[in-house]
Amino acid sequence: MGEKLEGWECSSSFQCCGNLWPKAHYPSMTAVEAGKTVAELEGSESKVVLFGVTGMTCAACAGSVEKTIKRLPGIREAVVDVLNHKAQVLYFPSMVNEERIREAIEDAGFEAKVIEEDSNYTSTQICRIHIRGMTCTSCSSTIESALQSLRGVHKARVALATEEAEVHYDPKILTHNYLMEAIQGTGFEAILISTGEHMSKIELKIDGIKNDQSLGAIERSLRSFPGVETIDIYPDINKIAITYIPHMTGPRTFIEVIESTGSGCFKAVIFPNDEGREALRQQEINRYFKLFIWSLAFTIPVFLTSMVLMYIPGVKRVLDVKIVNMLNIGLLLRCDFATPVQFIIGRRFYVGAYKALRKGSANMDVLIALGTNAAYFYSLYVVERSVFSRHFKGNDFFETSSMLISFILLGKYLEVLAKGKTSQAIAKLMNLTPETATLLTQDDKGDVVSEKQIDIRLIQKDDVIKVVPGSKVASDGFVIWGQSHVNESMITGEGRPVAKRRGDMVIGGTMNENGVMHVKVTRVGSESALSQIVRLVESAQMAKAPVQKLADHISKYFVPLVIVLSLSTWLSWFLAGKLHAYPKSWIPSSMNYFELALQFGISVMVIACPCALGLATPTAVMVGTGVGATQGVLIKGGQALESAHKVNCIVFDKTGTLTVGKPVVVTTKLFKKMSIKDFYEFTAAAEVNSEHPIAKAIVEHAKKITEEQNHSWPEAHNFVSVSGHGVKAIVLNKDILVGNKKMMLDHNITISADAEEILAEAESLAQTGILVSLDGEVAGVLAVSDPLKPGANEVISILNSMKIKSIMVTGDNWGTANSIARQAGIETVIAEAQPETKATKIKELQLGQASGYTVAMVGDGINDSPALVAADVGMAIGAGTDIAIEAADIVLMKSNLEDIIIAIDLANKTFSRIRLNYFWALGYNILAIPIAAGILYSSTRFRLPPWIAGAAMAASSLSVVCSSLLLKNYKRPSKLNNMEINGVKIE
Repeated sequence: MGEKLEGWECSSSFQCCGNLWPKAHYPSMTAVEAGKTVAELEGSESKVVLFGVTGMTCAACAGSVEKTIKRLPGIREAVVDVLNHKAQVLYFPSMVNEERIREAIEDAGFEAKVIEEDSNYTSTQICRIHIRGMTCTSCSSTIESALQSLRGVHKARVALATEEAEVHYDPKILTHNYLMEAIQGTGFEAILISTGEHMSKIELKIDGIKNDQSLGAIERSLRSFPGVETIDIYPDINKIAITYIPHMTGPRTFIEVIESTGSGCFKAVIFPNDEGREALRQQEINRYFKLFIWSLAFTIPVFLTSMVLMYIPGVKRVLDVKIVNMLNIGLLLRCDFATPVQFIIGRRFYVGAYKALRKGSANMDVLIALGTNAAYFYSLYVVERSVFSRHFKGNDFFETSSMLISFILLGKYLEVLAKGKTSQAIAKLMNLTPETATLLTQDDKGDVVSEKQIDIRLIQKDDVIKVVPGSKVASDGFVIWGQSHVNESMITGEGRPVAKRRGDMVIGGTMNENGVMHVKVTRVGSESALSQIVRLVESAQMAKAPVQKLADHISKYFVPLVIVLSLSTWLSWFLAGKLHAYPKSWIPSSMNYFELALQFGISVMVIACPCALGLATPTAVMVGTGVGATQGVLIKGGQALESAHKVNCIVFDKTGTLTVGKPVVVTTKLFKKMSIKDFYEFTAAAEVNSEHPIAKAIVEHAKKITEEQNHSWPEAHNFVSVSGHGVKAIVLNKDILVGNKKMMLDHNITISADAEEILAEAESLAQTGILVSLDGEVAGVLAVSDPLKPGANEVISILNSMKIKSIMVTGDNWGTANSIARQAGIETVIAEAQPETKATKIKELQLGQASGYTVAMVGDGINDSPALVAADVGMAIGAGTDIAIEAADIVLMKSNLEDIIIAIDLANKTFSRIRLNYFWALGYNILAIPIAAGILYSSTRFRLPPWIAGAAMAASSLSVVCSSLLLKNYKRPSKLNNMEINGVKIE
């Protein structure tokens, strides 16, 4: 039955315990008609009441309840949740009371009672924060734990790969500023990206401000507007940042308010945007690049004086000139150049290590700080002994500390560059919309008076924009004039342009091909389809896959274990040298046994790399979900990917999933003496209240019979939708039932042999037989056909070859179900199933056999949402309802069945890449640490100097990121290409 509840989305910022508020709270027209102005109502006190409503079986019922409530005077907003059997109403007590609302619901045929509000009703807001300074999973785990411990935080996720935190919190208890302080308290820099799931933010630069009173006046004027959430003022740069609800107000309104404040002496323009996600990423890249260049500038002289110039006779004599006792020019130069690298350029490692240790954890910075300090301070000891001794001979390791820092900074620079490429899918999506739009001004008759180019950020709801051939659609809306073909491949992945004419919806960011259109804007900013897709992909990249727990667990013990191994290595080699346990020939001529032991210890400390382990999963998930988005498959995170690659059984809904989902009436047979027009008058009057595809098909056919597109149907009283069976109502004082055979038998209605024969014939042709009874007698039979989607049979065949079992479950009759299943090549069928039956069947499949199936459910309607939630992986058809899409783990944007195979294949390849990443990250550490500790030294005299060990550590992180980036070369399975070669194209 899949009605979309107007104004309500499951992903609303109010999520818990039935708190259902939609995005707008406007007074209904009935309230205004009752004699109160909108301004008066806005100024009066409103109340909220929550009703428990019993008797609702589908979205049509919810729509009926909602319309009934909204007809009452004094109703500001009403939202009905059919799944939880609740209705939430915002009303003005001066005009209507709870009892009157309850009576209205009961008059509509449902039972209602007031639910007392309790403390479980909590609002949830989502905040996204960019975090600087994280180096490994130990850092992200520390921040995540700190956020989770805060009262009022419902859920916190920190992603190392994106360097972002997503926090779900109660704004009544704490603010986003408090969250940022908590992050900064753990030793990391926090930068706010966004607050609020359905809010937009605009930054304006204001000219003409002379003092703080001017800013105060502007702030007061803006705060008076409904829809304004927060206002932040930056007086030093004359900037004002406003977060707002897009469908209630907009930036042009703010500019008008500002410029009308203070006798028109102010002028406002959009502030140059230099703090976006890409800007932050670029800042980080530039910062590491500058650090590396400065480090290199100081390290090259150290390297040359210690390893190159010493072999040039003339230069060597100059470097060996004594200054004080044994202190020569070469040693002093190395000390002078290495010190800025150690303490100025390498300061970030000290800060990171201090903050980590202060919180009782250890990260990569701790290892780097310990390793470089050991080399630097031993070298400083050599300098001090050289100054005060005439006979001391020792070797410094200044080149070790400075080269180590330089190589690590180079590795971080390359890593940040590579990590930026993993999130290119989001960047491409965000850059789809044009920079400007053509705004039309219309007169009362709808004629265009003027047009002007405006910044796309100034578009507001209900604006009319002009879209010319070859330009991009600036925002979501519907066509009010003109026609064209629009390329939607960048959003849905569908390559063929889609015809658009008056009344058709268009999506912001899509390309207009050949005609001029005037589009009325319906959604802007964070509410647009593109923004929602971006938000879904961002959220998916934040979500951790269960396999990530392995890395998180290892990271807790990794750094302390490495420190112990490093100290043990140094102590073992030191004692062995002191006790002459190995020949003196093992010691290089330029060292003593202490210095050799120190080099082995430092090498162990800096070669170990927890970063590679931490990046193994999130980088692969980021690239995998990004690739999926470009293929029209939106995967909601690592959990969905991990489950999808295990799927061995897929349960398909029939209508709209296996079939086209646009049924048409093909046969009508009457059994009463009445005209076909009168028959459809009764039938359509009952079905017009339902949103089921078959009901829509019947109403559309009735319009053709009456030859009136906007025909007014008789009012249906006591309307009831029986989920999975049909509807019943009273129309023109006659009891009418429209539904399947079971519904008739349940109401003791006799079905004649002729009717049975027509039903059997329809079922044999894969058509759905619908019976219509008037006053307890069958008045006629309709046959409705919903053909199988092109290519469905080939998709099922490919799934069989992948050893994936296919099952069809439907509320339709057994005959039609079996016929459709035969056409599709599905052997197992479950028909006449209620929504809860689908979920129960999935549970049985999961618990059956020896180990049970890993089940995916593919559906499109509200009645599929329980099954989508119950399945290991829920896949929603993109053309389905918002509730189904919200309940699903994977959304198939193109509504093509072939995308199921792409989703599973992409999940398999992503997890193969994750396994490879883990194999490399773990294998690297298992092999590299013993080699750095000198396990090969006794037999081959091979050892890793610390600076080479540091370079190897940096390379290991980079290699894991690059390995994940190879997923960007993903190609869809060749079997699907063969389908196209054979002439089958799934539309």
